[in-house]
Amino acid sequence: MASLAVQCPKCRMLLSAGAINQPHWIPCPACESSLQVEVFPALFRQLAAGSSGALAVMDDESTCFYHANKQAVLPCHECGRFLCALCDCELNGEHFCPACLEKGRVTRKIKSLENERTLYDSIALTLAVAPMLIFYFTLITAPMSLYVAIRHWNAPRSIVHNTRFRYILAVTFASLEIIGWVALFAYLYAALSSRRG
Repeated sequence: MASLAVQCPKCRMLLSAGAINQPHWIPCPACESSLQVEVFPALFRQLAAGSSGALAVMDDESTCFYHANKQAVLPCHECGRFLCALCDCELNGEHFCPACLEKGRVTRKIKSLENERTLYDSIALTLAVAPMLIFYFTLITAPMSLYVAIRHWNAPRSIVHNTRFRYILAVTFASLEIIGWVALFAYLYAALSSRRG
């Protein structure tokens, strides 16, 4: 198999088998665009003439819910429908049908399919730092920043790996702001007490 029916998306040059499923970016042989192409292993499988790629179904065997002419190999973990090898979507050791996989992504029931997250560390840091331009707002935002940082300390962070550095900065700034307000109120209270006394 010298080349597969996989093309460069920019120049439409057919890519060789050596350019497929590489762990790193490679240049297109024609236009030099950076590519990283991943395809399902079924693309490499040679089928016999007249074969559909399905296992033969006997009278006493279950068939796929989505493909009546294909033998079922396992049930969906979520809905229990029988699936063929083509419809089986494996995720963290569990098997899902395409419909349940999409439903789990939309309803966020399947946590490992998240494609966005609330970055509570950024929210906490913004609440602690941004109001410092108008210091009076920190009376409200500093406790809010502390609450968000402590409440969501163990919440999943960015999909891109990062540390808790923003949480630590938010807690530090918010604590300093609260200490500053306490010191200011104590000073004002002492000043008022000395005037009365």
